[in-house]
Amino acid sequence: MCLSIPSQVVEINRDEKTAVVDTMGVKRKVGIDFIADEVKVGDYVLIHIGYAMNIIDEEYAKESLALYQEIIKKMENEENQT
Repeated sequence: MCLSIPSQVVEINRDEKTAVVDTMGVKRKVGIDFIADEVKVGDYVLIHIGYAMNIIDEEYAKESLALYQEIIKKMENEENQT
């Protein structure tokens, strides 16, 4: 299964065509070659195999991240009960 978690752009290197993104607290460098629109710091993007594929709506990204956090909490609670 492949999940694409919304990631927020925190830094851009236009010369390298890369960005540093924050995915639920984990920062990593990704390519931004495949995005036709201009990527800006603060944008939310979806990533596939090391490349940002598209910019997504901030509200949608925050809703998705809240759901992922809820899933993580439920999984942690289940682990603590066993």
